[in-house]
Amino acid sequence: MKRRSRTIPTIILAGVFVLGYLLGGTPRESQHGIHEEIHEQVEEQETVWTCSMHPKVRQPSPGKCPLCAMDLIPVTSDRQDENQTATLLSLSPSAQRLARVHTTLVERKYIDAQVRLFGKIDFDETRLAVISAWVPGRIERLFVDYTGTRVNKGDHLVSLFSPELLTAQQELIEAKKGRQNLENSNLQNVIASAAQMEKSAREKLRLLGLTEKQIQEIESGGKASDRLTIYSPMGGIVIHKNATEGMYVNTGTKIYTIADLTHLWVRLDAYESELAFLRYGQEAEFETESYPGEVFKGKISFIDPILNEKTRTVKVRVNMPNTEGKLKPGMFVRGLVHTRIAQGGKVLAPDLAGKWISPMHPEIVKEEPGKCDICGMPLVRAETLGYVDENDQGLTPPLVIPATAPLKTGKRALVYVLVPDKEGTFEQREIVLGQRTGNHYIVQSGLREGDLVVTRGNFKIDSAIQLLGKPSMMSPEEGSLPSSGHHHTKIPSS
Repeated sequence: MKRRSRTIPTIILAGVFVLGYLLGGTPRESQHGIHEEIHEQVEEQETVWTCSMHPKVRQPSPGKCPLCAMDLIPVTSDRQDENQTATLLSLSPSAQRLARVHTTLVERKYIDAQVRLFGKIDFDETRLAVISAWVPGRIERLFVDYTGTRVNKGDHLVSLFSPELLTAQQELIEAKKGRQNLENSNLQNVIASAAQMEKSAREKLRLLGLTEKQIQEIESGGKASDRLTIYSPMGGIVIHKNATEGMYVNTGTKIYTIADLTHLWVRLDAYESELAFLRYGQEAEFETESYPGEVFKGKISFIDPILNEKTRTVKVRVNMPNTEGKLKPGMFVRGLVHTRIAQGGKVLAPDLAGKWISPMHPEIVKEEPGKCDICGMPLVRAETLGYVDENDQGLTPPLVIPATAPLKTGKRALVYVLVPDKEGTFEQREIVLGQRTGNHYIVQSGLREGDLVVTRGNFKIDSAIQLLGKPSMMSPEEGSLPSSGHHHTKIPSS
């Protein structure tokens, strides 16, 4: 018991100091500030005694708190007048100055959000080409013998020996001779059959990897070759070399992988809270360590429909042109997406609203419906992707408040609103918050345009109202707030 008696004064001093600091001054100044205001409110009412740390403790006479042993302070009893309902608190001008109370007008306006993302550059999967053996055989020569080599479309890459290829060429030669021998025949059915055999033999060589030029050389020369030269189908960089000279290969064996680096992908990680501000087709800006101060731009082409449960992020892909070749796969980047939010989470985009976009290639934007120039898929309206124009009829800006206004605890958010025509009277409201964008919150319900919310001193007001035994941020009354006689607790936003 002696040890406890020594500890209690220390706890009391610490508690008084912390409470005084939160109320904007020394413990003595705070107690003679808002506490005096509370005492003034209860002069004509029956006095009860409570603990400043445990407001639920209420006794009819002075004494010590049974929980922390702090001195009890006088407050009003449950009998309250009309001006001091469960959600109202009146403060004199001096108490407001001590609490440094500041209010801000609730307004409707479009707010700009900046989403910062991080990720790295990767190959464009649609611009990768695998050079493989279309017929079994042996690699006679590899003309590109190391990775990183730049090749152009049509460059020769591999010389392949293949007996199967020799047989297929001989079939074309014989089919052509047979068709030519029947040119003067009157048997039209036989001539048509010979022409079909020649066409089939030519198609077989094409499927084995021969170009039209190679097939024409075989037909004109009338001589088969057991060597096949494989050419590059596109320009780019050899990023993988999977075979060596003298190696036997089967049909489908990979020899090279070529990547076109004039277009790249940027893979970014977006947190759950940022997804509301991201849309397919939005422009994104990037900076790299290699080129500080230089800004690169691309368009969001894909937002992963699946969330990574470990990192709680979603992959966002951006198509990035790289005609100058400055960007390299594997580079880390810092991305930035600018978004202007409208009511209902829509994104303002005057340059896209009313237009038609390719669902696979966001760079394809047209004024009229049609098909994508790249993939041929039907274009979709920008509105279906969440874009609107601020001139659209019926579109209203969202209701916003400064981020310092709400007091948040768990799932609840409270604000204190200055009651009209009642100087120094503040009403407590429970509101529903939407997304936070920078220094503002979007309000879904609980406020209306023109209200004055407390943006500074709200925690001190909440502490004072808690001392009065009323519902507060930390001590809700049965989990909800009753509505005042002036405003509804929740007002649906228009």
